[in-house]
Amino acid sequence: MRRVAWVGFVVAGALLGSCARDPYVTGDGETRSGGWYIARQIDRVTDAELPSAAVFGYASNSYVTFPKASQFQITCFDGRPLVRFTFAFKIGNDRESVFGYRFDDRPGHANVEARIVKDRQIIVIEEPAALATFLSELPGSRTLYIRIRSLLAGRTSAEYVLEGSDAAINAAFANCQMPVPQAPPAKRTS
Repeated sequence: MRRVAWVGFVVAGALLGSCARDPYVTGDGETRSGGWYIARQIDRVTDAELPSAAVFGYASNSYVTFPKASQFQITCFDGRPLVRFTFAFKIGNDRESVFGYRFDDRPGHANVEARIVKDRQIIVIEEPAALATFLSELPGSRTLYIRIRSLLAGRTSAEYVLEGSDAAINAAFANCQMPVPQAPPAKRTS
């Protein structure tokens, strides 16, 4: 009898919790562009749109037996563009990890300025120069390959198919001031 009461309590809690869920955190209002999920939800505090776009892929890690789902998200966070990658396992920490990426067959970027957050399962690119370079190569690209090398968590890699990225970029960064890529330093002649 005690077990039946416990199950009833759990079911009732789940039903009540689903009724009280804020519509902001649901997938309602999402649109699709290629493989991208584009969210255009309204912040109930500011009445401003909180756009973002995400695409999913599989990530592998040298310490995880099978590939697991991974998310690549672009968004305007607090008025600034942000690139975020989320994993279902630990990827390392800031001190012992390096991040790199490559769009299509273009030259890759190693040791990119990025920060690992949230239980060591999320990495973000937010530093203006690194973000500007990344975002300048995203439009028109077909695939994105990333890798994280960590002394603590091994090597992580993921690949994302970027079909439909033009609409995702326009939606996610509609209210953001985009960073401008820095020109390479001029070569000195002697």
